[in-house]
Amino acid sequence: MKILEGKKVIITGASRGIGRGIATVFASHGAHVAFTYSSSEGPAMELQNELKALGVMAGAYKSNAASFEDCESLVARVLEDFEGVDVLINNAGITRDNLLMRMSEADFDEVIATNLKSVFNMTKAVQRTLLKQRSGSIINISSVVGVKGNAGQANYAASKAGIIGFSKSIALELGSRNIRCNAIAPGFIETEMTQKLDEKTVQSWRDAIPLRRGGTPEDVANACLFLASDLSSYITGQVLNVDGGMLT
Repeated sequence: MKILEGKKVIITGASRGIGRGIATVFASHGAHVAFTYSSSEGPAMELQNELKALGVMAGAYKSNAASFEDCESLVARVLEDFEGVDVLINNAGITRDNLLMRMSEADFDEVIATNLKSVFNMTKAVQRTLLKQRSGSIINISSVVGVKGNAGQANYAASKAGIIGFSKSIALELGSRNIRCNAIAPGFIETEMTQKLDEKTVQSWRDAIPLRRGGTPEDVANACLFLASDLSSYITGQVLNVDGGMLT
């Protein structure tokens, strides 16, 4: 059963990691997928071809999620190419970790712009279309760090906590037009980034998780699939932790 058959989806930051996992799972369930990348053109083109091979429309768009103008231009191009949008997934994000005493203003500003302002940029850009059709699902990728905080990640935690507050506010603003907005807070997800960590560090993370394993991009993608589909038609303004019980 393809529960997103014919739905048109925009995913930011999908050339790798969690975003790539979401794009692949959505396409396998019949969604047409437009996704953005910032610099990884090779992997983006590979993903575009993989999605098209699943029998759906797919498009890779180079865009800076932190730029309001880029986001407006991106949405205009997607609306022209795909003739609509039903689901927005704000996934673009970066880290610039450091203790506060060593964190530069530039590192703080860049993380806030890429992780948080991008959610404002993209949501505002698609809002008019969703309001006109009186339907839509917006899914914002936060983090368990945005719920509990983490030493050395004040900038990242602030951006991800901001996403939660933003999501709840938009759910209240747009709910009367049948537009839902939810956040997903992944825990320790094993991606290309975590492969750079030594095995001892990774294992210590796994041991601290009740399910005794790290998550996969597909774990997050399946949660997004639920929130994007009609299976969650009465759910909005919520934060779904996909963390193996880390915050239990």
